[in-house]
Amino acid sequence: MSFADRLDTAVAHADSPCVLGLDAHLDLLPEEFAVARDPKAARCERAAAVADFLCRLIDIAAERVALVKPQSAFFELFGADGAVAWERVVAHAHDAGLLVIGDVKRGDIASTATAYAKAFLEGPGGGPDHRLCDAVTVNAFLGNDSIEPFLEVCRRTGSGIFVLVRTSNPGSADFQTHGEPTLSHRLARATHRWGWDLRGECGLSSVGAVVGATHPALLAQMRELMPHTPFLLPGFGTQGGGPADVLGAFTARAGAALVSSSRGVAYAYRQSEYAGLHWADAASAALDAMVGGVRDALASR
Repeated sequence: MSFADRLDTAVAHADSPCVLGLDAHLDLLPEEFAVARDPKAARCERAAAVADFLCRLIDIAAERVALVKPQSAFFELFGADGAVAWERVVAHAHDAGLLVIGDVKRGDIASTATAYAKAFLEGPGGGPDHRLCDAVTVNAFLGNDSIEPFLEVCRRTGSGIFVLVRTSNPGSADFQTHGEPTLSHRLARATHRWGWDLRGECGLSSVGAVVGATHPALLAQMRELMPHTPFLLPGFGTQGGGPADVLGAFTARAGAALVSSSRGVAYAYRQSEYAGLHWADAASAALDAMVGGVRDALASR
């Protein structure tokens, strides 16, 4: 089954378009995982603490979201031990019945892109049974030949990719809004083209687009340019995006848009409205607020 069809089915089953980002900011981790930020501790112990925390988050979220999105940089900090922790977290998410979007943002010349695609979506054994992630984020700055290897692996294994089109960070305007049409608009048209032959039975493509929830006025334009493209919408919560901001990305298909929050859920215990709660209870409450807020906004359209 294609990633697009698995995505659409999973979101419909969960009745939630929300994604939990798994970003292990060491300085924000609850005290019970403090060894992860202790430079004197063994590297394997620090990486294991990160995995412990993220697996606990997965357990909290498993009944309320269809996908998680681990950020690879926080694992790469710990070298080979981080790679072990990454595989443990991905496997734990799969065991919980969740799809995994690897937030790796890879993009390189064709031969290197091929290695990246196989590493994250196929594995050394080849074939979908060895897939580490269901989809990954990619950077298309190097052009078509840097994306084609990922498309080939998607065709072969039923995986997916999400192309960076308009990112949520403040500095995205430095380059992405320049040109006529803008770089983001050019990327949107290319993403639509790359995904055309990877559409599933649901009508969505296995080639998605990353468009920040911090750009609500742009979402309707992006949707017109990419009618069959699943949108991954980071920037919800801590970065300022709210339920009403993401509505322009949604269509009638369940998997058309995915609202992603990481710090706003994982570290909710540090927010004033959840003061005094155990970190796990705070994360659960924040996730409920996110899922409920998006669901209510969609219902009131």
